[in-house]
Amino acid sequence: MTTELTTLTLAALLQVLQFCAYSFTANQQVSRKVALGPRDEPVTLTGTAGRFKRAMENHYEGLALFTIACIVITLGDQSTAVTQTSAWIYLAARIAYVPAYALGLSPWRSVIWFIGLLATTTMLIAALI
Repeated sequence: MTTELTTLTLAALLQVLQFCAYSFTANQQVSRKVALGPRDEPVTLTGTAGRFKRAMENHYEGLALFTIACIVITLGDQSTAVTQTSAWIYLAARIAYVPAYALGLSPWRSVIWFIGLLATTTMLIAALI
């Protein structure tokens, strides 16, 4: 397996961990009836639970572009030291993003997010070169 696919798999596992953190904190905030119900009415989460939810949703967005980059690099047999390093930087940034968002660390959350986006963009450009 390429480095890029390894980091993609680890990023997917990070998504699972983020879902667990979100679920745990959200269930502490809402009643059991709401947690187990059909959620026909939107539930507004605040504090850490809300931040974990937004961080998780943000990762879905970033993961879509990162997945494209990893697949194009792998299928195009274009894995290089640059793309491998970029993949690890993306993963490190996403890992750092979760506590930065959960703790409300501004502006660091945005800086960390941008580092991840830059790493993904580097991979996409490298695929075209």
